[in-house]
Amino acid sequence: MRNPKLAIVGAIAAATLSLAACGGGGDTASSGGGATTTTEAAPTTPESTPSETAMADGVTKTTDVFGPGCAQVPSDPANKGSLQGMVTDPVATAASNNPLLTKLVAAVGAAGLGDTLNSQKAITVFAPYDGAFAELGDAKFAELAGQPAVLGDILKYHVVGTRYDAKGLEGAGSVDSLLGQKLTIAGSGDTMTVNGAPVLCGNIPTANATVFVIGKVLTPPAA
Repeated sequence: MRNPKLAIVGAIAAATLSLAACGGGGDTASSGGGATTTTEAAPTTPESTPSETAMADGVTKTTDVFGPGCAQVPSDPANKGSLQGMVTDPVATAASNNPLLTKLVAAVGAAGLGDTLNSQKAITVFAPYDGAFAELGDAKFAELAGQPAVLGDILKYHVVGTRYDAKGLEGAGSVDSLLGQKLTIAGSGDTMTVNGAPVLCGNIPTANATVFVIGKVLTPPAA
């Protein structure tokens, strides 16, 4: 979902940090007729909450996936399009093996973004499933395929230059796409949406990206 012109725009979302204070113990010493109490506070050590850890790298495991569409992903671990099969491949390669994403893969190829996508280190991809592209119609899809620059911008709008898992997205509330425009995250779990598009299967791990299969092709505001 990026061509050679693709510029990675890092999107660092704001999150609420929570510090857990450690309690201090008291030591009592007695001298003569009076008792003197000396209290030393234990050093306060920040503890990472689950959401902070999620925001740190956004990496997920196959056991973290959620959503009604996950049942349509191949279950045989030997199948490269299964969750287990996608883990070790970079995102464009992983998507090419997933039966839910054949139209997206075709769009990535038409825009010449496959190698660029695979070369990124840590990104988030909102991947429209085939039914979402089908809603555009064959004529519109063919038209976009013949306009790689326009198609490339649409695809960039589905990619974020920071890797997030679902909790990280929830905490952020909105994230910047590679096109430089914001995507709004609402809900959580099976009710999560991206710009109103439902997440059908989220937290899918690949070698360099966390993927969220969504039910709609997102259109950039300026497109």
